[in-house]
Amino acid sequence: MSKQLQAVRGMNDILPQETPYWRLLEDTARRIFAAYGFDEIRLPIVEKTELFKRTIGEVTDIVEKEMYTFADRNGDSLTLRPEGTAGCVRGCIENGLTHNQIQRLWYQGPMFRHERPQKGRYRQFHQLGVECFGLAGPDIDAELIMMTARLWRDLGLHGLTLQLNTLGSAAARVAYRDKLVAYLQAHHEQLDEDSQRRLHSNPLRILDSKNPAMQTLLAAAPSLVDHLDEASQHDFGELCRLLRAAGIDYEVNPRLVRGLDYYNKTVFEWVTDRLGAQGTVCAGGRFDGLVEQLGGRDTPALGFAMGLERLVALLMDQGEREPDSAPHVYLVMAGAGTLEAGLLLAEQLRDADARLRIRSNCGGGSFKAQFKRADKSGARFALILGEAEVGQRSVSIKHLRDPDFEQQTVAWDELGHFLLQHLNLH
Repeated sequence: MSKQLQAVRGMNDILPQETPYWRLLEDTARRIFAAYGFDEIRLPIVEKTELFKRTIGEVTDIVEKEMYTFADRNGDSLTLRPEGTAGCVRGCIENGLTHNQIQRLWYQGPMFRHERPQKGRYRQFHQLGVECFGLAGPDIDAELIMMTARLWRDLGLHGLTLQLNTLGSAAARVAYRDKLVAYLQAHHEQLDEDSQRRLHSNPLRILDSKNPAMQTLLAAAPSLVDHLDEASQHDFGELCRLLRAAGIDYEVNPRLVRGLDYYNKTVFEWVTDRLGAQGTVCAGGRFDGLVEQLGGRDTPALGFAMGLERLVALLMDQGEREPDSAPHVYLVMAGAGTLEAGLLLAEQLRDADARLRIRSNCGGGSFKAQFKRADKSGARFALILGEAEVGQRSVSIKHLRDPDFEQQTVAWDELGHFLLQHLNLH
């Protein structure tokens, strides 16, 4: 017997009991994005490796350790996308979407990073991303955060905390970087291996270290807030004012730096304590220099991405918005001529109202066996079609969830109206 094949570690199947939560999340996000004037863009999963090296940064963990990179038959180095922003910027430049234009875009799909799989962190994971080009903010910064807050409200998610910071301008960060490196260099022996490696290549990332042994050292490090340029201070203050006016609570986290090199000015994360170590469910900020870095014209830009696996885990754990994906009715058929009549009747009902979810019994079986399937399906009603019902052009209707509902017979012509009325689909 051949060995049973299994999915690649960290690349998971999404099973039928989970997909209703995914649809709820995706459909709610799609509706909200449209309400804020965002259009969908669909992007390739595979990009040239150079794109991610130039945007994410060659000395980041993603580029150094985590990318799925391979040479194709032409010898080109290609990479499965580890994040969405770089591809979105590339697509906008290539298709002329950023020059003297404002673009509000969103996308979704799988991303890939070769990490050690754990709860909330997988090698194939899914993101919804939003990117905005041509607006210098802070009004658009505030609106994007308001949009995420509305998404949590509409999904019924609780316990998410908004963390904010500003990284300032590139010039301000250079001046701060020199002071930070000098401080850390003076305490070199207290740095862990990762921090020593990043000291001269990406020192701001050291501030985000989760190593408990380094927290006292980092708490005493020079603060980026003390080195901000005037424009960044003004924009950040205005962002905070707008969020307060909207009733959105936030925490200023001066050590929030994000893991990608292209961020500047505003950065933010929505975090939860209900997912263990992987507590960030949505994160983003400004990347004003990225379009120019990839060959476009100087263009202000910002965006965010949210991890769908983590949000689905919160939805399922919270259990307050369990999606209803069960069929409304289950069609039970037994006897001569009932199969053809039943299948055609089901088609007529679907033609009458596309919202009706009808599962026809296929595969035969006795009435008893079919009723077991009907009950297991989660349907509210069983439509019973025997030879007598076919002859009378009627169906018997049994409520599978309400024992006080009296079984009754309804003519085919009146069945659609009956179901819409009792299912509250009007």
